[in-house]
Amino acid sequence: MKSTITRVALSLFLGFVVTIHSVNAQAASAEEMMERSQRAFHYAGNDAKGKMTMELIDRRGGKRVRVLTMLRRNQGGKGDQKYFMYFHEPGDVRRLTFMVWKFPAREDDRWIFIPAVDLIRRIAAEDKYSSFVGSDFSYEDVSGRDVAEDTHTLVREEKLDGRDTFVIQSIPHKPAAFTKRISWIDKQNFLPLKEEYYDAQNELQRVFTADRIEKIAYPTIMKRTMKNVKTGHRTEVTVNAVTYDLGLEDADFSERRMRRPPRSWIR
Repeated sequence: MKSTITRVALSLFLGFVVTIHSVNAQAASAEEMMERSQRAFHYAGNDAKGKMTMELIDRRGGKRVRVLTMLRRNQGGKGDQKYFMYFHEPGDVRRLTFMVWKFPAREDDRWIFIPAVDLIRRIAAEDKYSSFVGSDFSYEDVSGRDVAEDTHTLVREEKLDGRDTFVIQSIPHKPAAFTKRISWIDKQNFLPLKEEYYDAQNELQRVFTADRIEKIAYPTIMKRTMKNVKTGHRTEVTVNAVTYDLGLEDADFSERRMRRPPRSWIR
C-alpha cells in the first residue's frame, strides 16, 4: 500500500514538473519568436536607407501626404541601433528631422528638429507612446519595442491570408500604450503580418497590417498600415525604394546632422 502511494505521489510530482517545464518552454519559445520577428523587421542588414510616402487618411477619405527618407544603422550585436528621418514634403514639415538612439537595455534617446523655430527638442521617455508627427504610429512604433518589456505567449497557429503564422500574445510588464498585443508572425520569414493593440478597457484600439512584402536583399515590408479602429483614421506607409548595407557611419547620426543632413542622404 505504501509503495502504491509512493508511486502515485511520484507520478503526480513528475507530471507537475513536466507541466512547469512545458509552460516555461512555451514562454521561451514565444519570446524567441518575437526576437526573430524584431530582427527580421527592424534589423535586416547592417544598415539601410529608404524613401517613403506616408499617407494620413481620415474616416471620410481625406488625405494628407508626407514624403520622407529614413536611415538606420545597427550598433554592434546587443541590439543597439540609430535611426534618422528627414521629411521632404509637404512644406509645413519640410526639413523636419527625427533621430532615435535605440538601447534595448534602457530607455531610448529621441530628438526632433523643428525647422520653423530652429529648435532641436529632446523627446521625453514618457512621450514615446505619442503620435509620430500626427500619424497613427507612435514614436515607439518607429524603431520597435524591446521584446523584454513584455511577457509573450504562443496562443495558437493559424493561416492568415494563406500564410502560416504563429499567433503570439504580448502583455507589458509595466504600463504602456496598450494592455495587450496580439501578433501574427509569418512562419517563413518571421515578419509581423498583423498586430492588434488593446486599450485599458481591453477593447481593440489599433490594427497594424503588412500589406505588401518583397524580397530586396532581405524580406521587406514595402507597404504597411496602422489603423485606429475607434476613430476610423489610418496611416499608410509605402516604401518607394530601399537599399541595404550602405556602410553608414556612427558619426552620421548626430545632433549636428539634424540641422544639416548630407545632401547624399536626402536626394
